[in-house]
Amino acid sequence: MVTSVLLERPPDLVPYMIRWLTEQSGQGPTGEVTAQEYDALKKDLVFWEGKLKEIEAKAGASAEPEEDAEESEEEDDDDVDDADLPPPPANYKNAGPRQSVSAAAYGQFNVMQTEFKAPVYEKSPEQIDRIKKVLSGSFLFSTLEEKDTLTVVMAMQETKADADKTLINQGEEGDFLYVIEEGKLECFKKDKNDKEEGLGKMVKECGPGDAFGELALMYNAPRAASVKSTVASLMWKLDRETFTNIVLTATTKKREKYCEFLKGIAILQTMEEGERDKVGDALTSETHASGTEIVRQGDPGDKFYILEDGECIVKKSYIEGQVPQDVMSYKRGDYFGELALLHNEPRAATVIAKTEVKLVVLTRANFRRLLGPLEDVLKRNIGTLYT
Repeated sequence: MVTSVLLERPPDLVPYMIRWLTEQSGQGPTGEVTAQEYDALKKDLVFWEGKLKEIEAKAGASAEPEEDAEESEEEDDDDVDDADLPPPPANYKNAGPRQSVSAAAYGQFNVMQTEFKAPVYEKSPEQIDRIKKVLSGSFLFSTLEEKDTLTVVMAMQETKADADKTLINQGEEGDFLYVIEEGKLECFKKDKNDKEEGLGKMVKECGPGDAFGELALMYNAPRAASVKSTVASLMWKLDRETFTNIVLTATTKKREKYCEFLKGIAILQTMEEGERDKVGDALTSETHASGTEIVRQGDPGDKFYILEDGECIVKKSYIEGQVPQDVMSYKRGDYFGELALLHNEPRAATVIAKTEVKLVVLTRANFRRLLGPLEDVLKRNIGTLYT
């Protein structure tokens, strides 16, 4: 629970702890709790409140300068010895795998190694260049520094699949993610009420440059779909340990950077925290010089932009052949491109960088990969934003 509190940082601590203890005891939010069970939960709560105060006291006693606060917090966490913790309550029930988490939880079952050394599988210079090219098209690897990208490349193993081979089964635990270099694969999803045999409904096709299997590693969840090759395919697979220690670390830093920023974006304010975390995972960044045409009226669009720094101007022609007119300007926190993203419509106006600008970008493909149909999320604000 201490790990959960430190990860989630709830504003109201006691209700959060009670809810956590209730869930771990096997009682649902509306389940009936006997007087004996209630007393046991109260004792557990008192114990954990004491533990939390001990940790806070240690953190206060060993406070570092502000620039070292993050390092100090990590050291304080290391002071909590699992041997000091009591056994779980007698009525404790394993809640099963979590379907979504805001950050990976680490313990004896999932250790983040402080001196991790990734495996190395020798490759030719041509293979290294090919894998780098494939990775460059995936948002998962876009935040990696050059040295970390090379570490990931060297840790990947070549995997070949004949036609009609199932590589991933829905519901299983996942130990690898795959990046496709050659071939074609299909993703199948089976509804929980579907009792028929087979893999279920085909929901997506994957080709060169696509990655699959990463969600189970990112969110510590079972495989969300089954994946089957339709033709002979060549892939590169990456193990969970390397992904966790290299890729997920970079992803978590990016998520932390963007999540607070996203809370101030009107069209995303109705998102739940878990959804916002996933959007943070899917974002990439772009920088454009002053005078650059970022989007052009009439062009197809599959990107949603949020202005992180700088200013843009918007020009629009209301009739064909008309000289574009300045209609508005954008500053930090403003967004554009949501209509093209939501409705798959051509760009309604031209957006030009007035100064050097930094943008965070969300593509339709990445959004759907992590959150499903855009309508379910973005249309929550549609009445307010476009009336």
